[in-house]
Amino acid sequence: MGKLTKVFSSFKIWVYIIFFIITLAAISPNPWNSGVAIRNVDLNSTAELSGIKSANPNEVPMVRERIISINGNEIKNVEDYNRILSTIKVDSSVNIVAEKSQFMRKDYNNYAFRAVGDQNLGMTVYEAPKSNIRLGLDLQGGTRVVLSPDEKLSKDDMDLLIDNLNQRINVLGLSDVIIRNSLDLTGNQFIIIEIAGANEKDVENILAKQGKFEAKIANDTVFRGGKEDITFVCRTSADCQGIDPQFGCQESAQGVVCRYYFQISISQNAANKFAETTNKLTVLYDGGDPSGSLSEPIDFYLDDVKVQSLNIGGGLKGRPETSIAISVVGSGLSGVDARNDANDRMKQIQTLLITGSLPVKLNIIKTDSISPSLGKEFLQNAMLIGLLSIIAVTAIVILRYKKWKIAFPIITVITSEILLILGVAALLKQNIDIAGIAGIIVAIGTGVDDQIVITDETIGKDDDDEYKFLSWAQKLKKAFFIVFAAYAATVASMIPLLFAGAGLLKGFAVTTIIGVTNGVFITRPAFAKLMEILVSDDDKE
Repeated sequence: MGKLTKVFSSFKIWVYIIFFIITLAAISPNPWNSGVAIRNVDLNSTAELSGIKSANPNEVPMVRERIISINGNEIKNVEDYNRILSTIKVDSSVNIVAEKSQFMRKDYNNYAFRAVGDQNLGMTVYEAPKSNIRLGLDLQGGTRVVLSPDEKLSKDDMDLLIDNLNQRINVLGLSDVIIRNSLDLTGNQFIIIEIAGANEKDVENILAKQGKFEAKIANDTVFRGGKEDITFVCRTSADCQGIDPQFGCQESAQGVVCRYYFQISISQNAANKFAETTNKLTVLYDGGDPSGSLSEPIDFYLDDVKVQSLNIGGGLKGRPETSIAISVVGSGLSGVDARNDANDRMKQIQTLLITGSLPVKLNIIKTDSISPSLGKEFLQNAMLIGLLSIIAVTAIVILRYKKWKIAFPIITVITSEILLILGVAALLKQNIDIAGIAGIIVAIGTGVDDQIVITDETIGKDDDDEYKFLSWAQKLKKAFFIVFAAYAATVASMIPLLFAGAGLLKGFAVTTIIGVTNGVFITRPAFAKLMEILVSDDDKE
């Protein structure tokens, strides 16, 4: 009991205990969390128009909106969600109860709307997370793209470029997106984009293109994408976009064809140019359209490549209209496929009209696409490697000291340091990827080295005349001199890795620094105090 009293009366040990509890709470404030969390809400979907928002990638996982029930049916998992959703009919009432949770505080939100179309309500959900550990793309699946600007950018231009890319992503409705700039050791600039659940095509078609958007009629440019010519693009209201009421969806030889439309407003200068160009054209009356169409279509070019060609209504001939309706045609084997295709085409054009050109051309340096199933396998293998590492270290420590009162504190601290690193990473909103797991293993190995140094310097040299008559404080001072020297060397060696490889090794460097810093300032002092109590003079054999 005397030793136990000493343990719980030590300030250093209490600092360690309190810090450990805080990090556990940061990792999992509610380990019994269940249901489904909202990952993404499609733009202009029934869910988005009713007020449900996509997850913010900067939020910790357990504060994301969680669906509690649909039409009074409790949702416990993704299977429940899909089963209940399959019973909802088009144009029927839907009532969703969702919970916005910040640790143990709960607020309930009610969303009532009508199901429109066959779009799964426009939400992507996943199993409600039980921890705040943020997994990197190589552990959860998705796409990572490394882009390099064609020319050196100033800080302001780089910020503008990132804002533009963010705007494109927001228009697309993608979520779980992280965009950051990075420098390598030679000063080369990179932009790293990580999108959970997206594929390479999404990125290459939208994000990597410079996006020089031009609208041409008979090879004359009438307006360009961006705020100078485009003053408004409808993308959130059902009143100015959706299925074209005059065409809708029709059967074709290849399946189904659907036409979507959306309104845009152009500047007066662009309207005058449009009127001047269309005034030279003739009106053709065919296809059953009473107003006819002009003899030349309006062609949309992206980076000098024609991506869309649309007919112009005959009523717009020679008129400086500032409000124009743009139609987009999509096709598919079924009505759902055709509507989705038309909707995707519409969103792509809307994005480029809103955002305009990027300030500089971007080159794709590297693209990694990992499936969620492969990411899950990576995570399982990494956990297995970590477990085997702990077992190996435990065996070596027991063989080395042959005393449980020495080996047990070392093993306990090793295990707790893993949770401490994960807890601090959760507090800092740092993603844990494969490189980060490697950093954790390195930090644990460094921690074992430090504990062996402390043990050997304090109790392992009692037969050495130089150490025999030193006090515990003097022995500890020598041990911590070695520990701090090793800590400084480790941190110094990690700093270049924050930038090496366009920052792709940042996770390794960050988790290593977190681990060794936790050790030096939290766990090593507590471990030294615990060893002093356990091997005090009155307990020596």
